[in-house]
Amino acid sequence: MRSYKEFKKQALKDRVIKNAYEELGPEFEIVSLLIRKRIQKGISQAELAERIGTKQSAISRFESGDYNPTIDFLHKIANGLDSKLKVSVGAK
Repeated sequence: MRSYKEFKKQALKDRVIKNAYEELGPEFEIVSLLIRKRIQKGISQAELAERIGTKQSAISRFESGDYNPTIDFLHKIANGLDSKLKVSVGAK
């Protein structure tokens, strides 16, 4: 059985897969950062949802990547984590 790293390395040799993976990079990065922040603070999905006035299922959908969040939603999540949302654009 191959490890995830081996599978990823092989899959990314395909140009189509690599391009799709790179396009989703920023999305995965945002989700990962906010999940790590929530876990670091010891906050459950349900507690975060209550803090921002939404349902736990909305947080779950966001964290699983099944939801395309608005900037407003990301801002609410950051606030709910006692954090500040910052956006930047850099060179390729």
